[in-house]
Amino acid sequence: MSLTTGTKIVLIGAGDVGVAYAYALVNQGLCDHLAIIDINERKTWGHVQDLNHAVPWAGHSVHVSVGSYEDCADAALVVNCAGVAQKPGETRLDLVGRNVAIFEDIVGKVMVSGFNGIFLVATNPVDILSYATWKLSGLPSSQVIGSGTILDTARYRYALGRYLDLAPTSVHAYVIGEHGDTELPVLSAGSAGGVPLQRMLTAQMEASTPSEVDHIFEQTRDAAYEIIQAKGSTSFGIGMGLARITQAIFHNQDVVLPVSALLEGHYGLDDVYIGTPAVIDRRGVRHVVELDLDEDESQKFAHSADVLRTVMREAGL
Repeated sequence: MSLTTGTKIVLIGAGDVGVAYAYALVNQGLCDHLAIIDINERKTWGHVQDLNHAVPWAGHSVHVSVGSYEDCADAALVVNCAGVAQKPGETRLDLVGRNVAIFEDIVGKVMVSGFNGIFLVATNPVDILSYATWKLSGLPSSQVIGSGTILDTARYRYALGRYLDLAPTSVHAYVIGEHGDTELPVLSAGSAGGVPLQRMLTAQMEASTPSEVDHIFEQTRDAAYEIIQAKGSTSFGIGMGLARITQAIFHNQDVVLPVSALLEGHYGLDDVYIGTPAVIDRRGVRHVVELDLDEDESQKFAHSADVLRTVMREAGL
């Protein structure tokens, strides 16, 4: 059965993340039809009307509708933002049990429709729920993508750009691993303005201290906790990250993005979804890009994968 074509998207979950993603889709004109499913039907109707009223000034023709699971039958992309949100002081891994049960119901309904497009998962813990979606759906792993560390990478590049007095787009560095407390930056493969990142940071540290560089990553890793305490959720950064993945898929860009993808021998690991650079095109994940990690990075990445596997076993996955 061939992959569903077109640019119809079904968004499941119209909370803060889902609505931020929906607004980015309309603003960027990334789809021709966006159908939104949420248990709060009245509020969803309001979001749909509000988004449609933005279309005349968007410069793109996008139809937004209140959706049902029947809409998944001809959808090219189903984006799952549904689930229990992370509470202040709670880790993403604390959400596993509640959200796996929710996903069993959602993925079952999507697949009953005859869906054969690409699943994009944003709900936390995203690595584990991406794995669950792959197992529950029966789809090839290339058609199940998690948002992974796309937000962490954006945060890190922004922070490094501020530190180095460069635009974030001139900083090329990845955060990989679990989207959570065991993630890690890959300094060994990073660059800024074409200069190896470690050399750039060493030069900068002549006027500072090594602890400042560590602090930049710690701020990246812990940013969600601080934002959730301040405003209740994170939404705009991940909404734009999801839109970037969507653009890569629908425009068949063959671009490398840090997503949650299935490892099949990469980095010496198997049978785990985890944040890693991967080539994204119209088929989903074309292949995982295996970074050349140094010894310390390899150990930290393996530890991150072990943490995810332990939680998955406890959750019966």
